[in-house]
Amino acid sequence: MVKERLCVLLIGNGGREHALAWKLSQSPRLEKLYITPGNGGTGQIPRAENVPYLKPDMFLDLQVFARKFRVDLVIMGPEAPLVAGIEETFRSAGIPFFGPSKMAAQMEKGVILPVSKDQAQDALKEMMVDKAFGSAGNEVVIEEFLTGQELSFLSFVDGYTIKSLVPAQDHKQVYDNDQGPNTGGMGCYAPTPIADKGLIEEVHRKILQPTIAGMRTEHMPFKGLLFTGIMVTSSGPKTLEYNTRFGDPETQTLLPLMESDLIEVMLACTDGYLDTIDVACKSGFSSVTVVACSGGYPGSYTTGEPITIDSGASSNTDANTHIFHSGTSLASGTLKTAGGRVIAATAVAPTLQGAVANAYSTLSTISFPGIHYRRDIAHRALSPSTSSSLPVAQSSSAPKTSGFTYASSGVSITNGNKFVSAIKPLVATTRISGSIATIGSFGGPFDLHLAGYPNGPRLVSGMDGVGTKIRIAQRMKKHDTIGIDLVAMCVNDILCEGAKPFQFMDTYSCNKLDVNIATEVVKGVVMGCKEAGCALVGGETAEMGDIYREGEYDLIGSATGAIGYGMASLPRKSDMREGDVVLGLASSGCHSNGFSLVQKMVEKSGLEYTDPAPWAAKLTIGAALLTPTRIYVKPLLAAIEKVKGAAHITGGGLLENVPRCLPRNLAAELDF
Repeated sequence: MVKERLCVLLIGNGGREHALAWKLSQSPRLEKLYITPGNGGTGQIPRAENVPYLKPDMFLDLQVFARKFRVDLVIMGPEAPLVAGIEETFRSAGIPFFGPSKMAAQMEKGVILPVSKDQAQDALKEMMVDKAFGSAGNEVVIEEFLTGQELSFLSFVDGYTIKSLVPAQDHKQVYDNDQGPNTGGMGCYAPTPIADKGLIEEVHRKILQPTIAGMRTEHMPFKGLLFTGIMVTSSGPKTLEYNTRFGDPETQTLLPLMESDLIEVMLACTDGYLDTIDVACKSGFSSVTVVACSGGYPGSYTTGEPITIDSGASSNTDANTHIFHSGTSLASGTLKTAGGRVIAATAVAPTLQGAVANAYSTLSTISFPGIHYRRDIAHRALSPSTSSSLPVAQSSSAPKTSGFTYASSGVSITNGNKFVSAIKPLVATTRISGSIATIGSFGGPFDLHLAGYPNGPRLVSGMDGVGTKIRIAQRMKKHDTIGIDLVAMCVNDILCEGAKPFQFMDTYSCNKLDVNIATEVVKGVVMGCKEAGCALVGGETAEMGDIYREGEYDLIGSATGAIGYGMASLPRKSDMREGDVVLGLASSGCHSNGFSLVQKMVEKSGLEYTDPAPWAAKLTIGAALLTPTRIYVKPLLAAIEKVKGAAHITGGGLLENVPRCLPRNLAAELDF
């Protein structure tokens, strides 16, 4: 049974972890949050507790703790334990872990951008001789020197689906005007003027999607948070580096813009259903983070200095300003510095200028000996050439489109997917012997042999309706084919599981029963059953005058099919190989999906259903649209032994349905 409220273990002690803990605490699914070892700010979060005696490199001790306290989800902050294989420690214990495997974490690498041969030689000596990065410096890749502006993409990944937060831009150098040595990051802002919709789509298409697909091909699928450093060059975006964890300070900047439940998104990544989850960001807002560091950083610096935060300023001063701790400790009620980058102020506002002003105003409430911070964060976006046209945040995984869409006609594919995701845990609690799948497949299979009926067949059930196509039937007063659509929608679904339909049932609901109309509808159902080779074994009729208007009716159907004992069901994903041929069986028209969109197009075009159809000779628009959905039972069953998988192209179209029958390491290339 899926738990509604979860115990979460967050590993790390930086500003990134404080921001993660802050965001996790907002989830209604959080019961308890443990942070190991945590810092001076994380322990002050509601429902959170620091565990200071556990460190990120104590793999087995962390596993024992997680088992003892019944942790439901482990989240890794720093990258070193990922590279060392901590994911396996928890996976072997059956504890869900948000982060990549040891193999996938090989993507973690640093990048240095020398501007001269001397700097390049010094960097090589530092890495390969002085071992500044440990064994990671045993091999060094020398690449083309890239010039341009950098962007940070933080992307949630479940091994297949990628959904990114708004691209951000950080400030690496320690002094104003991008001077001085590089640091872990002195500040960050998002969104950025250079990351328009076209560039975001190009990064996803040319860099992120091929990266994740390539990792699947190499048998090391990536699950977790992929941080991709992008250089926007004169010839387009190019990859600078990959990191296999949340960025710092990007996390402090982006999570306050994130509207989605972080726990739900992370669970979707670990369990492989990210495609059903919406990763949304606040629209019309900018976020800015300014980091305060110890004097001398990134060189030598002192720690243990007392930190003062003016009364009235806290870890969450109001809904749009935040203080995130990085290198701090809290002992006996005294807050002290404990690192190079000490603390950060983040502000969210409707304009970038407002966010910058509020972030610095919040930072002014913090003081400690030697405090240093840059005073020009977001200067690139606030230059005269860009300040007049600053963008607002939008989800990079769902670019806005124009023209006729499902959404513009009142149908939300996203909400449908979210609903399926929401009820999956509930449905899973009803499983009994013989249940062999969760909802989301084309049909619902049930194995009678596994249920205790020796050598019994595998049954597959499918239920569907005909949607708003029924309105056109009512307008045209033509009711004798809509029943064919009903049968087709149900039997085509179970056919995708490899089942031969043998029975059908229907429900006819209406305002007031008109015997003549209802009889015409059932005639269509009978015709569909004969074409599919199944029997109409019963149904239900319901008069509901308070729900339907005069003349309205609706249909629901249910088909059951069988797969003989010992016969393979579809899809046979393990048998699919690169180079397999994808065949498309022609439709008879629009079938029975997308009619909300179809009707909107007819309406906007100023046409009537009685007008001649431009695409069908001698038919009106209404008659052409009422062409019954094709029933594919006979042609597909005739070749079923050679078919590895099938997809019924219904709501969501090709892009939503074809992947449902494919393994995650393959994609389909379609020619039209």
